[in-house]
Amino acid sequence: MTQLILAAQGQAQAQGGGWGFIIMMVLIFAIMWWFMIRPQQKRQKEIRKFQNALAEGTKVVTGGGIYGVVKRIDNAANTVDVEIARGVVITVDRGYVFANAAAQNPNA
Repeated sequence: MTQLILAAQGQAQAQGGGWGFIIMMVLIFAIMWWFMIRPQQKRQKEIRKFQNALAEGTKVVTGGGIYGVVKRIDNAANTVDVEIARGVVITVDRGYVFANAAAQNPNA
């Protein structure tokens, strides 16, 4: 008789453990989304907004870490000409211009 009761309790605990595991996994995913994925999405949105608002004369930093000033924007080719030194102009894809150099380094 006691063996039957113990067996029934063991089965009840095993069944309840499945729901507990699912709830725990959902909570872990929610925490990861809140602290990791959500801030990254916000950052990407800010970068896209900056890239769409580029204007000539803006000091920028490219994805390769090159500082320069925007000289020309070609919307058809989706490129930006960046002057990195006097007379030295490079063409960079608009998607690789990530930051405003003046905002990052206000003393420069």
